[in-house]
Amino acid sequence: MLDAAEHLPDDLASAHAMILAERTARREAEALADRAQAVNSHSEALIARLKLEIEKLKREIYGHRSERKARLLDQLELQLEELEADAAQDELAAGDSARSSTVKAFERKRPSKKPFPEHLTRERVIFATPESCPCCGSSKLAKLGEDFTETLEVIPRQWKVIQTVREKFTCRECEKITQPPAPFHMTPRGFAGPNLLAMILFEKFAQHQPLNRQSERYSREGIDLRLSTLADQVGACAVALKPVHSLIEAHVLGAERLHGDDTTVPILAKGKTDTGRIWTFVRDDRPFGGQSPPAALYYASSNRRQEHPERYLKSFTGILQADAYSGYNPLFQVDRDPGPLTQALCWSHARRKFFVLADIAANARRRKNAAPISPIALWAVTRIDALFDIEREINGLAAGERLERRCRDGAPLAEGLEEWLRTERGKLSRSSSVAEAIDYMLKRWDGFTTFLHDGRICLTNNAADWALRGFALGRKSWLFAGSDRGADRAAFMATLLNTAMLNDVDPQAWLADVLARIAETPVSRVEGLVPWNWEPRTPASAPGS
Repeated sequence: MLDAAEHLPDDLASAHAMILAERTARREAEALADRAQAVNSHSEALIARLKLEIEKLKREIYGHRSERKARLLDQLELQLEELEADAAQDELAAGDSARSSTVKAFERKRPSKKPFPEHLTRERVIFATPESCPCCGSSKLAKLGEDFTETLEVIPRQWKVIQTVREKFTCRECEKITQPPAPFHMTPRGFAGPNLLAMILFEKFAQHQPLNRQSERYSREGIDLRLSTLADQVGACAVALKPVHSLIEAHVLGAERLHGDDTTVPILAKGKTDTGRIWTFVRDDRPFGGQSPPAALYYASSNRRQEHPERYLKSFTGILQADAYSGYNPLFQVDRDPGPLTQALCWSHARRKFFVLADIAANARRRKNAAPISPIALWAVTRIDALFDIEREINGLAAGERLERRCRDGAPLAEGLEEWLRTERGKLSRSSSVAEAIDYMLKRWDGFTTFLHDGRICLTNNAADWALRGFALGRKSWLFAGSDRGADRAAFMATLLNTAMLNDVDPQAWLADVLARIAETPVSRVEGLVPWNWEPRTPASAPGS
C-alpha cells in the first residue's frame, strides 16, 4: 500500500489523467473479456451444430443404430438451440463493449443462408428518392442501380366471411322461380368453410390441440367458436369423410404384408379412466421395392383382448409383422378362415431386451450396487447388429434380390447366433436376467427367422412403431380420450392424416380440398380423393372462380 501511494500524482491534472487512463484500460479489458466470451459461445454453438449434422448424416446413412438415437438427436437440437441463443446474445454484448474501446468487434461466422422459396410473395418497400444531392445540393440525380435486403415476415391469421349470393329468377312465361342450390356444409345450417374445418381437424388430431384450447385461441383473435360448435363440426366431418376412410381401409387390408402394433390410450369412464388401446396396421411396400402407395390404418378399443386384432384382420391374408403379443396367436392357426397368417417377429424388440442389459451409459447412472454390464448381452447386440448391417444395404431392393442376399450372408449369421444362444443359455440359471432375453428369442425362433424365407419381410416392426409416435406424444397434451366413440374418432382421423403424410401430401391442404369436393363427387370417383391419387385443384377450377 505504501509503494502504491508513493506513485500517486500530487497535482489534480495528473490524477485526472490517471483516472481516465485506468477507465480506458478497464473498458478495453471488459471488451476483451466480452469478445473472448463471444468467441467461446460461437465455438460451442459451432461444435454443437457439427455434432448434430454428423448424427443426422449417420442416421441417414446407417439408420437407427441404437435405441437412444432419436432421443440423442432431440437432446442435441435442444442444446444447439440454447447455444445459438447464447452466442447471439454474447455477440451483441461484445459489439456494445467494442464501441467504447479500441478492441475489434467480434462477428460470428454463420452458415450460408439459403434463399427464401420462390413461391413466397415478394413485397417491395422502396425508400423515397432524394430530391437533391446530400453533398452539393444538386438536383441532377441519375439512378445507378439498387441493392435490396430480404426479410422473412409473417402475416397474422386473417379471418373472413364469404357471402355466397344465390340470385332468384322468375320466368315471365311459366312463372317458375329458379335459384342455384345452397353451398354444401358439413352440418345443417352450417357456417364453417372447408379450410376452417381442415384447420380444426389438423390441430386436434395431428397437432394434438384439444378443442377447448382451440376455442380459447380463436376467442383471443375475436372469433367466438364455442367448444360445442367445434365438436359438432368434427363429428360431421367424420361422417362426410367415411367413403375416403373406407377406401384406405380396403387398401391396407389388401396388402401382402402388414406391420401391426398398439399403444395405450386413457379413455374417460365414469369416475375414472380406463386403459384403452390404439391399434395400427401399416402397409408400406417400399422396403422391398413395391409400387403400392403406403397407408396407415388405426382402430381403437377399450382393452387389449385378442378379439380385437381378430376382428380388425378378419379379411386379411398375408404376412403380419408384429411383436410377440399372444393375442395375435389365433391369426396364425392352421384352421383359421380364410387362412393362417404368416408370423414375422421384430428383431428390434429382441435386441432391446439385450441392449438394456448392455447399455453402458444407463448402467453408469444407476446406483453403486447396480448389476454390472452383461458381456453375453453385449455380444448378442453385436451379433444382431451384423444382421442389421445387411438389411441397411438391401433396403429398397426387389424382394428376390433381398432374399438372395439374406440366404448368402444373413442365414449363416442367424444360424451362428442361434447356436451361440443355446450354448450360452445352458450355462445360465433360470433367474439370470440375460436368460429371459435369450428365452424370448429361442422360444419363438421360427417367427424371428421368417425373414430368411421371404424377401418382402423386414427385420423390424419400426414402421408400426413410428406410426404410433403421434399418440405417444399426444397423450401428454390431451391426457385422455373423452369416450370410446372419441377414441374411435381419433383413430379414424389418424388414418386419414397419417396416410396423407406417408404419401408426402400436406394433410391440412388435402383435407380442405377433399371437404370442399366430397359432396359433389360421385361414389365411383371417390378413388381420386385418396392421398396417393389426389391432385389439388388449380385456382381456375375452384368453385367461384
